Amino acid sequence: MQATRFRWTVIALLFFITVVNYIDRSAISYAVPDISKLFHLNPAEIGMILGAFGIGYMIMTFFGGIWVDKSGARLVLFLASLLWSLSIGLTGLATGFAMIYTMRILLGVAEGPNFPAINRAVGDWLSKDERAIALGNSLVAVPLALAIGAPIVTQLIIHVSWRGTFIILGVFGLLWVALWMWLFRDFPEHSRRVNRKELEHIRDGKVWTETDAKTMRKVHTGDGKGIWGFLLSNPTLMANNWAFFVFGYYLFFFMAWLPSYLHDQFHLDLQSVGLFSILPWLLAAILLWGVGYLSDGLLKRTGNLRIARSHPIWISQLLAAIFILPVIYTHNLTVALIFISLAVGFGMSSNATFYAINVDVARERTGTALGVMDTFFAIAGFVAPVITGWVVNSTGSFVNAFWLLAILALSSVLVVLLFHHPERSQKFSRVGSGNARV
Repeated sequence: MQATRFRWTVIALLFFITVVNYIDRSAISYAVPDISKLFHLNPAEIGMILGAFGIGYMIMTFFGGIWVDKSGARLVLFLASLLWSLSIGLTGLATGFAMIYTMRILLGVAEGPNFPAINRAVGDWLSKDERAIALGNSLVAVPLALAIGAPIVTQLIIHVSWRGTFIILGVFGLLWVALWMWLFRDFPEHSRRVNRKELEHIRDGKVWTETDAKTMRKVHTGDGKGIWGFLLSNPTLMANNWAFFVFGYYLFFFMAWLPSYLHDQFHLDLQSVGLFSILPWLLAAILLWGVGYLSDGLLKRTGNLRIARSHPIWISQLLAAIFILPVIYTHNLTVALIFISLAVGFGMSSNATFYAINVDVARERTGTALGVMDTFFAIAGFVAPVITGWVVNSTGSFVNAFWLLAILALSSVLVVLLFHHPERSQKFSRVGSGNARV
């Protein structure tokens, strides 16, 4: 019998919903000039709108991780995608600052469970040697969505206005929901598209007795006793969380403010901003995809999680810090674009390894662990746009904002080098009917 490969269809589904997710959350940055002109908003107020997403995201990514471990990725992503499609569509009907701000918070609430659900699905559907590759293949959707989203959203705004753009995006998100409910099940044991050979591969040769999803979730997650003390005291996970905060700060800084930076600094029109925004995210997509394969390749070759996971993280963050410095001193569009692309590309390249660490160290509660990590990311999603808006409004330039990026990246390098040791970290796992540190 030849093994089926339906697990990669699952990864494709996660890839596509993440594309929708990030186009939805980033579209507002291209509408900023029209929105600020219509509602007479200054950079500080725009920063508040851009940061509002992080408020809702911060709340729900934390509780979303717990929810995913209890209810499964299928139900959680179904409900979340319905809600965020509604919120993005209603943004197009906004009558002022308050409504846009509220819809952005609601969008953050709805999108909060997305990445804990991805980690839960990968933990349940992929063998240990394929997780970083699978995460890389699904998470590459983030920079790819921002690359293709830039010209798509700008062209939509030009042709159907910013209001029409948000309504179209809301409708498009609904199309994915039916496909998800038709194809996905929480566990491969429950999918008629997975044969025994593929199931043996996923379970590393140990085929689980098929049972209902509720029982399977108990089998895979245990009762969760002691999980909070473990998650909040494990040095590797806490170092991972801080580095992921810095990763998020870079991502939200450029996702929210790159269009405005290009417009203000180099006086580009909307169409040009969309075209020039492609390169940073395209390079990030290539590097993120490659580092996912590199990480699992190193793990297979060495068996050492420090080499396979920690080293890609601190090296990529160091390069992100180095490459942001020339942007501070240049007034040349080409030079700025090259080094912004390098900073964004390397800053995002280790995304899959951040996620894989949560599966490596806390597989049975990977949704909850990812929810904690993603809460740090959500905080970055709030503070990066707001702080940047305040800095630009008070100084009239992006210089100090770029310096803060470099300092934060260097801090994460130091933290990872000192505390990020997954190869000797305690693991959270089940023993009998309970949980224990082993």
